[in-house]
Amino acid sequence: MVGKVAIIGAGPSGLSLLCWFAKMKREGKVIPDLICFEKQSDWGGLWNYTWRTGFDEHGEAVHGSMYRYLWSNGPKECLEFPYYTFEDHYGKPIPSFPPREVLFDYLKGRWNQEDIKKYIKFSTVVRDVCYNQATDDFTVSTKDLTTDEVADGERFDYVVVASGHYSIPNVPTFQGIEKFPGRVMHAHDFREANEFAGKRLLLIGASYSAEDIALQCLKYGAKNIICTWRTKAMGFNWPDGISERPLVQKFEGKTAFFKDGTTAEVDVVLMCTGYLHSYQFLRENLRLKSRNTLYPSNLYKGIVWMKGGNNKLLYLGVQDQCYTYTMFDVCALWAAKLIQADFTLPPREQMERNWQSWAERNSELKDVFQMIDFQTDYVQELAKECGSDYPYDLDVADIFYAWAKHKAENVATYRDQSYASKFTGTKSPIHHTTFMKALDDSLQTFMDQRKN
Repeated sequence: MVGKVAIIGAGPSGLSLLCWFAKMKREGKVIPDLICFEKQSDWGGLWNYTWRTGFDEHGEAVHGSMYRYLWSNGPKECLEFPYYTFEDHYGKPIPSFPPREVLFDYLKGRWNQEDIKKYIKFSTVVRDVCYNQATDDFTVSTKDLTTDEVADGERFDYVVVASGHYSIPNVPTFQGIEKFPGRVMHAHDFREANEFAGKRLLLIGASYSAEDIALQCLKYGAKNIICTWRTKAMGFNWPDGISERPLVQKFEGKTAFFKDGTTAEVDVVLMCTGYLHSYQFLRENLRLKSRNTLYPSNLYKGIVWMKGGNNKLLYLGVQDQCYTYTMFDVCALWAAKLIQADFTLPPREQMERNWQSWAERNSELKDVFQMIDFQTDYVQELAKECGSDYPYDLDVADIFYAWAKHKAENVATYRDQSYASKFTGTKSPIHHTTFMKALDDSLQTFMDQRKN
């Protein structure tokens, strides 16, 4: 029996793990001693919105990248827990693309089903994790940010890293940007689209952040937005006011020079250049180093770290994502069952071949539909291995396909679509206000389905 488990991070992945262990305890099973270390003062991970940027009240780097007016960029039907639906939580069907506050409230409803807050040490940052070869366990060193005290190292049998990978910004540089006479920032510090009303924005990047922030800023009054890409344009049917150009090469004053020879005057440079996997609290032999990808290397089942820790260092939620809440959930159950010794790991050679085959398939994916199929297969495989403890069919590829097609048709209106829940069969209502005109993202306004 495992004695003690450290969980680093009280976001959706870490809290899913706590929920599964709490359920096991309710059912009469003996579970390990659990301690979840959370740097923030409340649970939720990235969903725990903060106005702060740069550093928090304790001098720690701000974890959150969440911004006001964020709405789901995928149908809620693709992230719905099969055993706790949105109808279960809200008592009625709701539209398919909710804003942040609505999604966060739903998550908290799931977490509050179990008695898990007692396991969490809030305002506690992990400083060092070391694997002890001689005793086959870990020493975890932490600091209480409220009391400003560093604790003695504590021993654990397993360590689960669930600290997320959308907090440490990747910030490139460009010739002349140091003299740019305007705002230069990364999407990590973006909080309020109204700040840029009447401004000319240059967004560097061609992925989800650039797409969403461009629409947000246009929605709240930006004069125009240029998205500049390095490898491939997003290629959406953009509304007037948003355009794309090849990668910016340099800046002279407020003039941006692009690879195709064109120029533009801009007031703001906003880098939507992604995030880094960064686990500075882990020793070298325990640290995952990866770009943002659907299947990071050296992780058996995308969970068990293969390069140190004797299969007792687990990572949760480190993948790029089509699936989100349900993927975190089934990964967490699989990890809990492993820790509980409900199943044993295969020989190391087989584990190596397994992750390598997934990584090779990942490298050959050609489009968003293949990406959807890839992650569908991944979550379905884990659900199958969890057996009767997870008797759910998580395959929502058909909804993802429809979403991708709607988005390709019109990136400004795909959030106005409606889908049916896989688990209740109920088709969601159409929101009372179209996305580009819905300026109030509060839970109260969203749930009031009377026409404005």
